[in-house]
Amino acid sequence: MKISCKEASGICDKSQYKEASWWEILKLRIHLTYCKVCRAYSKKNSELTSLCDRAGLTMLSEEDKKKMKRDLEEKR
Repeated sequence: MKISCKEASGICDKSQYKEASWWEILKLRIHLTYCKVCRAYSKKNSELTSLCDRAGLTMLSEEDKKKMKRDLEEKR
């Protein structure tokens, strides 16, 4: 049941976007009870997500991503 810090950070990221399963969240919570570093990471991750939500930031659409990629390749 013990997970690595790398796995914990991945689950933490997934849980911020509501993509983690309940089993992953349970494993993460257990890990956070004894890992101070991951607890700090989780807290900072939550704060960042909250700031992005309050600022109204959204992800780029697939079309915008493709355009940005083309623009960057043209400038090379």
